[in-house]
Amino acid sequence: MTATASESGSVFGAVHLGYIVIETGRFADWRRFGTDAIGMHHDALSRDLMRFRIDDQECRFLIRRGPAEDVVATGWHIVDHTAFERIEARIRAHGVPLAVGTDEEAALRGVERLLRFPGPKGIAQEIYTTPVTSAAPLHMLASGFVTGDLGMGHIALTSTRPTRVRGYFNAVFDARPTDYVEETISGVKLRIRFLRVNERHHSVAVAAVRGLPLDPIPTRVQHLNIQAATLDDVARSYQRVHELGFDMSLSIGRHTNDKELSYYARTPSGFEWEVGWNPIVIDETTWEPTTYRSISDWGHLPVGRTILDQLEQFRIGARSLARPERTVPALGGSGIPDD
Repeated sequence: MTATASESGSVFGAVHLGYIVIETGRFADWRRFGTDAIGMHHDALSRDLMRFRIDDQECRFLIRRGPAEDVVATGWHIVDHTAFERIEARIRAHGVPLAVGTDEEAALRGVERLLRFPGPKGIAQEIYTTPVTSAAPLHMLASGFVTGDLGMGHIALTSTRPTRVRGYFNAVFDARPTDYVEETISGVKLRIRFLRVNERHHSVAVAAVRGLPLDPIPTRVQHLNIQAATLDDVARSYQRVHELGFDMSLSIGRHTNDKELSYYARTPSGFEWEVGWNPIVIDETTWEPTTYRSISDWGHLPVGRTILDQLEQFRIGARSLARPERTVPALGGSGIPDD
């Protein structure tokens, strides 16, 4: 597929996940986690700012000091100006506030032409046209990560309004449903929707408790994913996470739908970080959404999880009933039901 806006007005294929902004007070832990465990390149900008690189783009993860302990923004690379302007026009037409990023904000993210607008779960969505690249060599424990034409990895959210979240990403980015997974995990019955904005299997996953408006995850994101270049990179980072004393959430396993082999570690901010290898790439001419009854073919077993942890997750879910979830209804509308 050509990564440009089509004549029909769709921006599908011209959108790639480009960077993540994380706010934390645990700077030392995040530096150790990102460099010594996961194996990324680290750049210290100031006492309150640092970045991780995984390729020639200046910034893939911007870490800033603050109280959120969470992802606060996702940055989407729009590969041509026509698609960028179509997305901007959609946001304005729906009456959603849109802010132009300052030169300083754009420089910190290593991008040009930055726009910001509200997103689901209170995560700001940012779009940009041109990433700034760096010729400086990468100093990483990993041999490399896969980004390129399909962007980097994905984000996964839990939601009490999953059809509205799907409606949001369809309205903004023409996201398409890739497939669904229905499974009981730790006693919670989940339906997970996988959405793609290009031929990467998914850039957004949205999980919901079936039949109940509960959100069992206290953070805005459930996990982030990056794709390692080799199977050895996955295995070695898995070993480093253990040796450095970071919590492991799920052991190595392989997913049923995208066939990615991966593990999940717990970040210093509490959400999870998936390191994966070799997921399938979608063939747009033949792909049909499928529902799977298990998230994994094998592995991905909980590590160190106790009954007290499960009870705490249920308590978190119960507390979510008292706090409304931000879904940006002007863009998500009444939602898009599952096919």
